[in-house]
Amino acid sequence: MLTLQRFTRRCHLVSVTDAILAHAGRPFPVEPIRTLDAIHLATAEALGDPPALLTIITRDLRVRDNATALGHPVE
Repeated sequence: MLTLQRFTRRCHLVSVTDAILAHAGRPFPVEPIRTLDAIHLATAEALGDPPALLTIITRDLRVRDNATALGHPVE
């Protein structure tokens, strides 16, 4: 339970704005990219210039390749 509490303290909700949706609609370094993946990556980019205090955690190779190409640390 302590691990889950620690994890939730590190999570933040970010509203998906019109600017994020517009950013998600632009071309990405590795295409094709799925809509929700594009929204997630556009939201990460809206939080600050890489390498912000943000790590993209994924098992999806397209997300991993795009996040890496955009300069985000990936696990």
